[in-house]
Amino acid sequence: MDAPPEPRWLDAEEEQSWIALASTLIRLPAALDAQLRRDAGISHFEYQALAMLSQAPDGTLRMRVLAAQTEGSLPRLSQVVARLEQRGWVHRTPDPDDGRATLATLTDEGRAKVAEAAPGHVEEVRRLVFDPLTRTQSRQLREIGGRIMRAIDPDTLD
Repeated sequence: MDAPPEPRWLDAEEEQSWIALASTLIRLPAALDAQLRRDAGISHFEYQALAMLSQAPDGTLRMRVLAAQTEGSLPRLSQVVARLEQRGWVHRTPDPDDGRATLATLTDEGRAKVAEAAPGHVEEVRRLVFDPLTRTQSRQLREIGGRIMRAIDPDTLD
């Protein structure tokens, strides 16, 4: 029987790049979450759900679509939307076109919450991500992110 092929180990430069990316993937979401909790009293995932709804036609999306847009599982999203519903920011209804599906709709109070939270969140994103980069590096970041996402999911759109 043949021996398994030798792993393609990272070279020193690749290892440094990987450590930088892995650290960013861990620390950036935590930093964004901390800012939103401190300044708006919501988590980053709650903000993402509210923001995606605010950008949807009529502020309404199917829960499955909202889960995909927030990169969350349907069970996790259901728990979060239940909390948002308790706060009066979202309401859920059966989809009239498909009774098996549920629609999430942003309320006026939810739209006000997004409008309140957005300026601080955008400023934190700018401070942590874009201010340290040149315009060229920002474009490179977009290209790099797109390439990695296409490797993860070839159906990813740019």
